[in-house]
Amino acid sequence: MHIGERIGAYRKRKRIPQETLAGLVGRSRSWLSQVERGIRGVDRLSTINNLAAALQVKPADLVGHDWKYAPNGSPEVAAVAAIRAHLASYGHLLARPSESPPWPLPQLRAATVEVHRSYQAAKYGATARVLPDLLRAADGYDGFAGQSSREIHLARCMAYAAASKLLTKMGESELAWITADRASHAAMAADSDVARGLAAYQIACALHRAEQSDEAEYVAVGAAEHLLPLAASDEPDLVSLAGSNLLLASVIAAQRADRSLATERLTRAEQLSQLLAQDANRAWTAFGPTNVQIHRASVAAELGDPRAVIQEATMVDADRLPKGLHSRRVQVHLDLAWAQTQAHNDTEAVFHLHLVNRQAPEVTRYNTIARETLRELLRRARRTTPALNTLATSAGVLA
Repeated sequence: MHIGERIGAYRKRKRIPQETLAGLVGRSRSWLSQVERGIRGVDRLSTINNLAAALQVKPADLVGHDWKYAPNGSPEVAAVAAIRAHLASYGHLLARPSESPPWPLPQLRAATVEVHRSYQAAKYGATARVLPDLLRAADGYDGFAGQSSREIHLARCMAYAAASKLLTKMGESELAWITADRASHAAMAADSDVARGLAAYQIACALHRAEQSDEAEYVAVGAAEHLLPLAASDEPDLVSLAGSNLLLASVIAAQRADRSLATERLTRAEQLSQLLAQDANRAWTAFGPTNVQIHRASVAAELGDPRAVIQEATMVDADRLPKGLHSRRVQVHLDLAWAQTQAHNDTEAVFHLHLVNRQAPEVTRYNTIARETLRELLRRARRTTPALNTLATSAGVLA
């Protein structure tokens, strides 16, 4: 049985009308009818959770296999174990001597810049390999109270923020939360609003990946509200961080099927992007008019509206983004692949996934939606094509 058949079976067993169940999850009766008949897929984690709650079953009962592998399972990255080991060592707390002397501050700062660039270029494996040494070097300064203490705390915040980004992407939500929390402590020690905004965003991302959406929304909205009065000074870093937190909050609202609130937050973010008047990457946010437009397509996808995804995505000019932002550039193609899959335009869906894989192959492997879209295309294909097989193998969906 596919997921739609399971949903229909549980609904009928509990004698819940289609219209009632659809209303409980913020969808239309026609949408639910198409899901139950296998015409549409359900690839959003939030939608599966909402359906399971309404039917009073476990998400795994609807998915049909162990929940840890669907749909948010990610392949393991070997270097994550080294990051985990460092986080669990607590050498500074136990007064153990450092394994190596701290890096000079200029070297530490330069390394944090490079690791953020590597992550945004979607080089996740390379980023993971660098992070254990970077975090050890950053923690070598733990408790430092010298003349350069503020700059050191800022560098530690940026190092742990980069670690949280990668761990969130890898599905390691608990480790992502720990590293984001350490970034927040460094931000407070540095007494920097920019660092606070960056740490808050990473905490919200980690909570969101851990399926604690209410808490994530609270943090993201709170951070945006705190930064908005400060952003009135047109400080580009603060503007970018306020806007980024609003964009994350808009996605969370869309996952809750709150279209009006998601739209309102997108509008506020767009107004902030107009203050910058250009696409930038201040505070490693990639925030600007183009990123807002990309999020409009993503919000439409979260709302389950493939037509709106296609309409919004066609208005995006990804070439306007700063160089190196490969993960942001391919997001449009990920959303279009999902939309075309929902419309059963499988050839077009494979085409967009091919563009993702060509520009940022590690996104294909580690992005939840890319992997689940490929599974859906494989499941209903009468015969697989070399292009689909190659993509699925690259993503680790096929051995």
